[in-house]
Amino acid sequence: MEESGYSRFDRKQLILRDELAIDRTLLANERTLLAYLRSGVALIIAGATMIHFSEAGWFIAAGIASIPGGILVGAIGISRFRRMNRAISLVRKSGDEKG
Repeated sequence: MEESGYSRFDRKQLILRDELAIDRTLLANERTLLAYLRSGVALIIAGATMIHFSEAGWFIAAGIASIPGGILVGAIGISRFRRMNRAISLVRKSGDEKG
């Protein structure tokens, strides 16, 4: 299994401050995911708007490029969220097994 940045922490030695820091990290991870998804949706909507309302060829090309760009941004956000969530959950699970 891959080493995470959280593997150095022993669950039994975590104090309340450390537990709260992990909770804040979880919430920050969720906020980051929402920011990625918001940006992805904005790119998709902007691309569809450019395609629908523009007459210039370069503007339509930019709109066509924005749609897959928005999908890519959303996929990157989901990937990063899952990776970080797994790393954080390893700390919680290791504490449950030890304690």
